[in-house]
Amino acid sequence: MTERDETTKESAEARPAPSGRCDDTAASLGDYRATFHAARVAMAVLNRDGLVLAANPAFGELVGADPAELVAATASDLTDLGADPRVWTAYREVLCGRSDRLRCTRRLKHPEGHSVWVEVTVEPLTPEPLSGEERMLLSVADISDRHDLLARLRHLQMHDPVTRLPNRALFFERLSSALETASFEPSGTGRIGLCYLDLDGFKAVNDTLGHRVGDRLLSAVAQRLTRCAESPAVRGGHLVARLGGDEFALLVEDSTGTDQLAELAQCVLDALQRPFDLAGQRLSVSASIGVVERAATGTTATGLMQAADTTLYWAKEDGKARWTLFDPERNAHRMTRQALSSTLRPAVDRGEFTLEYQPLVGLGDGRAQGVEALVRWRHPQFGTLSPNRFIALAEENGAIVELGRWVLERACHQARAWQLAHPAEPLFVSVNVAVRQVWDSDLVADVAGILAETGLPPELLQLELTESAVMGSAGRPLQALQALSDMGVRIAIDDFGTGYSNLAYLSRLPVSVLKLDGSFVRGFRSQEHPNPADEMIVEALVALAHRLGLTVTAECVESAEQAERLRRIGCDTGQGWLYSRPVAPDRVAALLDAGRHTGA
Repeated sequence: MTERDETTKESAEARPAPSGRCDDTAASLGDYRATFHAARVAMAVLNRDGLVLAANPAFGELVGADPAELVAATASDLTDLGADPRVWTAYREVLCGRSDRLRCTRRLKHPEGHSVWVEVTVEPLTPEPLSGEERMLLSVADISDRHDLLARLRHLQMHDPVTRLPNRALFFERLSSALETASFEPSGTGRIGLCYLDLDGFKAVNDTLGHRVGDRLLSAVAQRLTRCAESPAVRGGHLVARLGGDEFALLVEDSTGTDQLAELAQCVLDALQRPFDLAGQRLSVSASIGVVERAATGTTATGLMQAADTTLYWAKEDGKARWTLFDPERNAHRMTRQALSSTLRPAVDRGEFTLEYQPLVGLGDGRAQGVEALVRWRHPQFGTLSPNRFIALAEENGAIVELGRWVLERACHQARAWQLAHPAEPLFVSVNVAVRQVWDSDLVADVAGILAETGLPPELLQLELTESAVMGSAGRPLQALQALSDMGVRIAIDDFGTGYSNLAYLSRLPVSVLKLDGSFVRGFRSQEHPNPADEMIVEALVALAHRLGLTVTAECVESAEQAERLRRIGCDTGQGWLYSRPVAPDRVAALLDAGRHTGA
């Protein structure tokens, strides 16, 4: 202590305290300092610039220095607060008084060489009573034990207990992080790859050998997948995860392109094709793999997984035991198909469907005897769609029942209008009926109700069913066909010759018309080099049909030569572009007014 300091001290001691508050303050400071130095938690007092004003022994022990030597040291360097930009920003906010507290977890290097996990807290202190200086308290608590426990719990939570691989939650966490990193990391490729697979026939293993063997198989599969992912041949180090059941995923960060993904997928296929020996059981499995590779920018984890799931479905659909690469065009077709399927039912209510009609012409006199009703969908997004774009979808999702009823009702109303306008020679109308309409609705009641409502005579209605739907009919379908025939409605077999062709059924079914598939007629195209076999088959079918009391309609008639040969063979009616394309109802009315003759 200098002479001046001693003098100052003596003066201070001699100056009386006005009310005893200085004695109280000194005592409080003394208690504070005693607590500060005795605390087992590492603490340091900082100024607003982040420099150490005082450090306790616990803090010195933590950083491996004498507390007195730490005065004026930069606190952020001692506690690694500057390593993370977000932590550093939050720390500066507290120092500047714009935030009340910082609490973060850091990993520090202990002087003895090992690492410790600590929780760092920085918060304002009451200003210095004598000087009014603003100070901060930095405390560092060792949470290594708690951190290790939480890490073990997280590992259990984020890993599959059977295969010990990362589970679905950890996979999506890593995938989201990889997408974010790849989008902003200039040194990487900026692309992400994914192989999404499941085992073909794994359910059979579980069902026949039990879940214990199934779990052993999954564990063995996981080991082989891990070896593939770590292989230098595919530039290894890729994440392998079990997403659930027999589904696995291999994540490729910084993908170098589809060739790398293809090599990895093929490595997996080859690895899994080798038999597994599990506790005396020799098992063979295969895998179907969906492969997706795309730029990380603009890609979401959900979108990437949806694409992978779709591609995996394609791999199974294409025959299993293979990998399939994501195809944007194929996916666009699938999305269009899905969009059509989901809007079919509302489209009926919105009136988006319309009917066109194609004449059925007598080959002997060239006069229109009837028309086939063909439905069109005037889609607001995709334009006018022909039946081959949506009928199969309607049959799959059940919308065919409602749509078929609408077509039947609309066609019967139109046929009745033509009958009233031309009572001497009315046209019959032919309507296609899906087999699901027979099973999922009361077709007989629907037809009877529509005929009664419209006033159309039953003989002016013809219902067309495909050969595969009619042949082998029994139970309800056969009863429905018989009831319709008894009602006076004509039953036609459409596309005859492409299905079962079980001719023995023709004599037992209430069928009145055969419509020959267009493939037979197309063989009649060449006049110079006709195919005798086609002509012999058609001639035999026509003769058989006539012996059974059936009439025969030939589809896809496109030339006068085809029509003449069909007439010579004995075919009754023809349908095709030679006579007319499908047209709107008013065009059919014009045809009737002109005498019913077509272009034949």
